[in-house]
Amino acid sequence: MTNVAIFGAAGNMGTRACNRLKGYSDYNILYVELTPAGVEKLKARGDTPTSVDDACKSADIILLAIADKYIPSVAKEIVPRMKSGAMLMTLDPAAAYAGALPERKDISYFVTHPTHPPLYNDETTEEARKDYFGAGFAKQSIVSALVQGPDEDFARGEELAKRYFSPIIRSHRLTLEQMALLEPAMSETCGATFIVALKEAMDECIRQGVPEQAAKDFMLGHINVQLAIVFEAIDWKMSEGAYLVIKNAMQRIFKPDWKDVFNREEVKQSVRKIVGME
Repeated sequence: MTNVAIFGAAGNMGTRACNRLKGYSDYNILYVELTPAGVEKLKARGDTPTSVDDACKSADIILLAIADKYIPSVAKEIVPRMKSGAMLMTLDPAAAYAGALPERKDISYFVTHPTHPPLYNDETTEEARKDYFGAGFAKQSIVSALVQGPDEDFARGEELAKRYFSPIIRSHRLTLEQMALLEPAMSETCGATFIVALKEAMDECIRQGVPEQAAKDFMLGHINVQLAIVFEAIDWKMSEGAYLVIKNAMQRIFKPDWKDVFNREEVKQSVRKIVGME
C-alpha cells in the first residue's frame, strides 16, 4: 500500500486527483488542505482531512496540487518533515526549474504534466470529443522528469501520473529543462500568446464591420485546416499566395530575435516570475 498525500485536495486539481486515484486499491489517499475553508470542503464531501504533520510523516508520495506561486513556501515547510525515501511530485516544471524546491538528498523530486487531448484524434463519443482539457474522457499523453532520486523512482512517479491523467496515449520521459522548454516557453510564451493574437485579429475584423459569426466561422475553419497542413495531419499544401503572405507577415509581425524566448536565461526568468520569486 502506497500512502499518497494530496495537498490542495479540495481545489480543482486536487479534487480531480482524489477522484482519479482513490479508486486504486494499492493507494491510500491522504486528503490535505492548508486552509480552514479547504478543510470544510473536504468534510462536506465526506473525505477525512489529514494534518500536514501526519501527511509528511506517513506519505510515500506527496502530490502538490496547488498553484505554482504557493509551491516555494509550502515546499519549504513540508520538505524537511518528509520521511526519508519519500517523493515530492509537482504538476508543472516551474518550481523545480526555478530552484524553488529545498535541497534534501534523501527524497525524490518528480515533475509531470499532461499534454491535454490532441486536436486531431480518434475519439468517438461526444464527451470525449468535447474533453478539451483532459478530464478522463479523451486520451492524452504526459511528459515527466525525475529531477532527483534513484532512477527506479521514475517508474513510481510515472505510474501515479498515468493513473491521474488516464487514458494515456504516450508517456514521455524528459529532462527538467526539456519540460521547461515545453512549458512555459513553447506552450504559453508562444502557443497561448499566438492564440490570443488570433482572437485579437478576429476581433479587429469584427470592429471593422465584418459580422461576428462570419468572422468566427472563417477564423476557426481556417485555423483547423491550416493547423492540419502545417502539422502534417493531412497531405496538402497552402496556395503560393498564402505562403507569400506568410513570408511577408513573419517579417512584419515578428521581431527577428523572437525565438530568444527559448534562451535558458529567459526561460529561467519566466518560471521565477511564475512561482513569485521575481
